[in-house]
Amino acid sequence: MLPIRIISTGKALPAEKISSSELDLRLNKTSGFVKKKSGVDYRYFSSVNDFQSDLAAAALRDAINAAQIHSSSIDLLLSTSAVPDQALPSMACRIMQAAGLPAGISAFDINASCLGFMAGLQLAATLLNSGTYRRIAIVSAEIPSRGLDWSDPESSLIFGDGAAAAIVEIGSETVGCQAYRMETYPEGKTYCEILAGGTRCNPTSGMKDSDFLFHMDGKKVFKLASKLMEGFLDRLFEPLGYNYHEVDLVVPHQASYLSMQHMSRRLGLPQSAIIDIYHSHGNQVSASIPTALHEAMVTGRLTEGAKVLLVGTAAGLTLGGMVLTV
Repeated sequence: MLPIRIISTGKALPAEKISSSELDLRLNKTSGFVKKKSGVDYRYFSSVNDFQSDLAAAALRDAINAAQIHSSSIDLLLSTSAVPDQALPSMACRIMQAAGLPAGISAFDINASCLGFMAGLQLAATLLNSGTYRRIAIVSAEIPSRGLDWSDPESSLIFGDGAAAAIVEIGSETVGCQAYRMETYPEGKTYCEILAGGTRCNPTSGMKDSDFLFHMDGKKVFKLASKLMEGFLDRLFEPLGYNYHEVDLVVPHQASYLSMQHMSRRLGLPQSAIIDIYHSHGNQVSASIPTALHEAMVTGRLTEGAKVLLVGTAAGLTLGGMVLTV
C-alpha cells in the first residue's frame, strides 16, 4: 500500500453543450448519423476565445471550494493534460496563475496522453510519502475540439472538451494505492497522433495544416488494446491476492462507446459497477478519468473501504491501471 487520500475533486465544462443531432445539422449528415457513429448524446465544446488553462483553473477552484480549504495549503500543482495551451512555458504555471495559487509553490507538467491523470496520481503518492510535499493538486484539461478532422467521423465525433481536478494528501495503512502499472507498446505509436507541435514537424522542417489535427486508426487501437488488456490486468492484480472481478468500482478512460461496452464484458462486472459518463461527455482525453472520478465522488459511490480500479489506454500505445482503496 502506498498511502494516498483523495480529499476533494472538481470539474469544469465549457458553456456550449452540443447534441449529436446538432452535429448532424452542422456536418450536413442524416438525422441520427452522429449518435450512431459515436454513441454520444451530447458533449461540450469551448469557444474560440476560451483558454484551456482557464478551464483547468475552474476545475481546480471547484475542488478547492468543495473541500473548503485555502489555496495556500497546496504546495504542488501537477498539470497532466495531453495537449497544453502552448509549447512553453508549462501548462502548470498558467493554471497556477489563473487559479490564484500563491507564487513560489512547485508546478510542472506530466504528459502520458489519456493516462496523464493516473500517472500524476502515482507520482503524487510517491512524493507525498517521501515527505517532499503535504498537499498536491492534479489537474487535467483538454480542448480536443480545436484539433478535430471533421472529414473523418471515426476520429472527430467521439470527443468533448472539459477539465477535472483532484486534491490529495498522504493516506493511511488502509487508504491508498494498492497497485499501479503502465505498459507501452510502440508498435501502436502511429495509431493515435498529432504530427505537428514539436521539433519533428514544424515551420523549419516543413509541415501542412492537417499536421495539427488529430489522426486515429480506431480499429487498430481497439484490436491491439483488446489483445493486450487481459494479460495486463492479470499482471496488475498479481500481487494483490484477488482479481479484477472483485473490485467494487471501475473508473475507466471514456475512450469510445465500443471500448466502454468491451470493458464491462472483459472485467466480468455489472454495468452498475462502472462509472460511465461517455454518453454525456464523450472522450475528454486526459480529463476523462478524473471527470469520471469526480462523478463517482459527488454521487457517493466512492464509499469508505471500496476497492476502485482506474484503467485505460492511451496513445503510444499505452495501457495503464491503478487499484485504490478509498
